Amino acid sequence: MGIMDVLWLFFMISALQPAIRQRMLEASRTRLMYQLERKRKSRVIALIHRQETMNLLGFPVARFINIEDSEQVLRAVQLTDPNVPIDLILHTPGGLVLAAEQIAHALVAHPAKVTVFVPHYAMSGGTLLALAADEIVMAPHAVLGPLDPQLGRFPAVSIVRAVERKEAKGKDVDDETLILADVADKAIRQVRESIERILVRNGWEGARASAVAGALTEGRWTHDYAITVEQAGELGLPVGVDMPEDIYRFMSLFPQPRAQRPSVEYVPVPYGPRERAEQPRRAVRER
Repeated sequence: MGIMDVLWLFFMISALQPAIRQRMLEASRTRLMYQLERKRKSRVIALIHRQETMNLLGFPVARFINIEDSEQVLRAVQLTDPNVPIDLILHTPGGLVLAAEQIAHALVAHPAKVTVFVPHYAMSGGTLLALAADEIVMAPHAVLGPLDPQLGRFPAVSIVRAVERKEAKGKDVDDETLILADVADKAIRQVRESIERILVRNGWEGARASAVAGALTEGRWTHDYAITVEQAGELGLPVGVDMPEDIYRFMSLFPQPRAQRPSVEYVPVPYGPRERAEQPRRAVRER
């Protein structure tokens, strides 16, 4: 074998390495999902949106809830016996409202218990999916997010308020902005009504469902506001923090693309209490 053959073989192995690594990760995820299902006697569905690296090319790709996600989750729910509980592992910044609503309605319609696990965050549309669950299990510092709709770069609530303030001051508002405000008003109302329907179908009393839907859509917070476990409990959501260790192990199988130097480093083992090392005392020189 000549030097060119060796170089060619090296380049082929280097090019295939990301694909092989990805297949190994997928196999590990599948094994761990089977283990979770056996332990909990449930159907485990994972909806994980992390920045991933495309095979071979190495470009980072951002992920959001989309129609393909809703098709896959709906199919998984349809393949689940009505008496089998569903465990949804959720990690997402949100995404398409239509897709999130489809998944939420499918989860609410499932007769057996539905549990949503949030190991890190489930923002926007992800929060809508959490509202469809019988139980939400969050890591102690995990967060949910508001559900106020966004139109392009701006929150729908802010568009409506801006027009109202201009009109109150007698200022002219151009037709395009008025049309945008009308669409924004519809979007707010539609999302709020969708949340109410999901909560009522999930057993919530109407007035309580309306109050929570209003809090999440009225523009009380910015769209990236972090709703903590404590705040979620104050809203009345069925939140717990008993996160199985296997969920954290599962999340570790979705690695972020690595830079040349990792920005976070630590020894990846649990630490118990430790005795404080005795600090050396400075010698005091007497004058």
